[in-house]
Amino acid sequence: MNTILSLAIILVTGIIVVKVLSKLNIPEVTGYLILGIIIGQEFLSLIHTNILAGTGLISNIVLGLVAFTIGRDFLFKELKRMGKPIIWISLPAALGATIIVTLIFYFVVKQPLYISIIYGAIASATAPAATLMVIKQYKAKGYFTKLLLGVVAIDDAWCLIIFAISLAIAKSLHQYHPSEIVIFEVILKSLVEIGGSLLLGGSIGYILVLFSKFFKKHTEIQIYTLGLVLLSIGLAVKLNLSILLTTMALGAVLVNFGRTPMTYFDSLGDIESPLFLIFFVLAGANLEISTLKSMGIVGIAYILSRSVGKIAGAYIGGVVAKVPNKVKNYIGFALLPQAGVALGVALIAKADFPDVGNAIFSTIIATTVVFEMIGPLLTKFSLSRAGDI
Repeated sequence: MNTILSLAIILVTGIIVVKVLSKLNIPEVTGYLILGIIIGQEFLSLIHTNILAGTGLISNIVLGLVAFTIGRDFLFKELKRMGKPIIWISLPAALGATIIVTLIFYFVVKQPLYISIIYGAIASATAPAATLMVIKQYKAKGYFTKLLLGVVAIDDAWCLIIFAISLAIAKSLHQYHPSEIVIFEVILKSLVEIGGSLLLGGSIGYILVLFSKFFKKHTEIQIYTLGLVLLSIGLAVKLNLSILLTTMALGAVLVNFGRTPMTYFDSLGDIESPLFLIFFVLAGANLEISTLKSMGIVGIAYILSRSVGKIAGAYIGGVVAKVPNKVKNYIGFALLPQAGVALGVALIAKADFPDVGNAIFSTIIATTVVFEMIGPLLTKFSLSRAGDI
């Protein structure tokens, strides 16, 4: 195999999978992951190691594009009308997963408290890419869809905050001498990361809007928009900021202050689909089957407790926000996909807890694949039951 031949196989087999799955009413994301497992190193070995090594690069670009697209749903006048439900649903959903997973791991799985807290914090994250792909595939529209996009966009911000606080508590418990200084430093670092990401994205968004009058042709708009999105991603990586929050802020500034903002969002539609395909196929290709086999009771407990926490938390939030029954009954099912952010914070846990970090990271890798396979199916189910498909 060579790099170009591997890319060709991914794209050609991917589009064939899309055509087949469209007849079976199965979400494309699920098919891409299964395809990746089949043509990856575990089975057919049709993907060159150079491409597998570039998974992180493609992941950053795709997640940045996803967050940029989600940013357009942060139109101020829409948020004024829908803002409270987004907050009331997203926060209980994140906290619900955190609390339920922590309790189950401590009292049922019998893990140490500091490990249980770490698993609980990671459980709060939701992956927007899979949700967005299902929405685009089935052309979902309506109140439920708009609310869902807002919830998944802000969910990663809650995850960063929850994880920062939880990590500080876990460190103190692990060392057996709680330190307010450590907790304060971690919380401050989290706030700086969130604030810095929003400031960076907002600043680049202002630049995009300011000079947009010089670009009129479709190709010019496409290159200009993609260039500034990639600039946001690159600077976020360089400054150790959140790619998701940075590009989301970029999209939010554009949609609120741009003259014809949708022109810029639509200009990237031509290049998103093949990148999404490659991203999810590589996610499946990176799976080691042995990891799934060794997941055991810890992985099963994580999957079940996180699912219950997300669904229950979102339902409680929906009751408080007084949203329609079709929203509070089904939106929790659409919040189960989990990928990039969860793996990112799991890497932090791996570095901070060398003795148990590998086990935590392996479990999150394995359960991420499971959630990315069942998550799109449940997202489609919730959109359908809500009447937006």
